[in-house]
Amino acid sequence: MAEGIGPRAAAVQALNEVLGEGRMLAQIPEPELPPGERARARRLTEEVLRRIEPADKLLDKALRKNPPLALRNILRLALVELALGAAPHGVVNAAVTLARRDRKTQHMAGLVNAVLRNIDASALTTAPVQKLPRWLRQPMVHFYGREAVAAMEEVFTQSPPLDLSHRDGATLPEGEFLATGSLRLQDPGQVSALPGYAEGGWWVQDAAAALAARLLAAQPGEKVLDLCAAPGGKTLQLAATGADVTALDISGPRMQRIEENLARAGLKAGLVTADALAWQPAELFDAILLDAPCSATGTIRRHPDLPFVKDGSETEGLAALQAQLLDRALGWLKPGGRLVFATCSLLPEEGEHQLKAVLERHPALQVERPDLPGLQPEWITAEGGLRLRPDYLAAAGGMDGFFIMRLRRG
Repeated sequence: MAEGIGPRAAAVQALNEVLGEGRMLAQIPEPELPPGERARARRLTEEVLRRIEPADKLLDKALRKNPPLALRNILRLALVELALGAAPHGVVNAAVTLARRDRKTQHMAGLVNAVLRNIDASALTTAPVQKLPRWLRQPMVHFYGREAVAAMEEVFTQSPPLDLSHRDGATLPEGEFLATGSLRLQDPGQVSALPGYAEGGWWVQDAAAALAARLLAAQPGEKVLDLCAAPGGKTLQLAATGADVTALDISGPRMQRIEENLARAGLKAGLVTADALAWQPAELFDAILLDAPCSATGTIRRHPDLPFVKDGSETEGLAALQAQLLDRALGWLKPGGRLVFATCSLLPEEGEHQLKAVLERHPALQVERPDLPGLQPEWITAEGGLRLRPDYLAAAGGMDGFFIMRLRRG
């Protein structure tokens, strides 16, 4: 059997499900492989998804007719591996083996061999970067401009670094501290093997995501609500301040993960599994963090499958839900209390438009401009929101796209 066939087979299967069945990678059961090979399969899958458009342009020049999706994915994987510097002999043999293993493609194994031995894979490294799909690119170009969108697309082609949030005095892996306070690791390897993991002094959290809880600025003893809390990085941040934190999320399994992370970090929070549109607190809060459900378009650098699975049809419904949650949460604030609203979206309907609309619905609200270490003036909108883009800090690996605003109840 060709060396490394397990991760490659898993990567092709994942590509078939994402591109053929419209499933997000997170919805696909993990392959039954050792942890290292499982991680390699995921890495290979993501590298292909970041380069499908330029890879297909090269492949189409070498193919007389359009092959079945399964075969095209075998060729895509092999081409991307070759472009990234893998040994040609091993890549070609593995691709041929994969073709022979599938009844639908076994008769085309010779084609795979011929195409890969004659294609110039190095052309992929200099090809124009992959563009976002029309449903997303068009509104983004209208809002940000072509240059900004092209800069974001450049970041989306790169495998992102790993960001950590941490407690004071924690044992930390070696990395680079960003001006915003996050620790960035460029090539972390297995997370659970990093120094300080077992002690729970740090947790994985994108540098952009970490700013929402910092902007809330929870104080010791304050009653704080983390609304739509999963996956829990913000809950850990809030609990580490010494605030009295309640974390609420509708998903039981995701709440269990928060519980496990709190235990690892030695932190405490009250956990509530409930629908925020039906739940009612017993008393009002000093501060609320609402990280609302959204299109997640700001996370494409970490989830390159998203542009191929989503089509923008859910945006209107999500924006309406965000407004509902925002109004409901504002009713749970003490007079003078503060609320931070955040979405990991690049679409203005889930950010800038929400700020404008909530001020029209609640004229007594005050917008408090972000004032945190490391923020650049151009990140702050004229209305006082915080617009974070993937191309910010691009030289260091970028960041997730977010919109964050801080409101104070009158």
